[in-house]
Amino acid sequence: MRIEHIGLFVQNLESMRDFYEHYFGAISGEKYHNQKTSFQSYFLNFSDGARLEIGTKDNLTLSPKNDFGYLHLAISVGSPEKVDELTAQLRTDGFIVKSGPRTTGDGYYESVILDPENNEIEITV
Repeated sequence: MRIEHIGLFVQNLESMRDFYEHYFGAISGEKYHNQKTSFQSYFLNFSDGARLEIGTKDNLTLSPKNDFGYLHLAISVGSPEKVDELTAQLRTDGFIVKSGPRTTGDGYYESVILDPENNEIEITV
């Protein structure tokens, strides 16, 4: 058994697709658009076979973040040097780096950044 994909609602579909393609090497599938429900999405494919579906629809509402549900998306970039390089690039490009790069108490080498819509992305080895 494996997780087939993770879905994430976003406000700006094209901007978020560009972000994951540019910084994490995702390859986007064709845009899906259901005219009846206004739902639109892209499946973003990563080199190891993982997939992220980003989607939006008319009249999405922002709700206050609570203590349950989505916490972060962790993306492995392969080495501590790549964690450092990507984190530095994201910082230079104006993204918020919440923590790191650092080795955590449970032994992960990681940094945590915020994507364009303030979702936490953990960049790890």
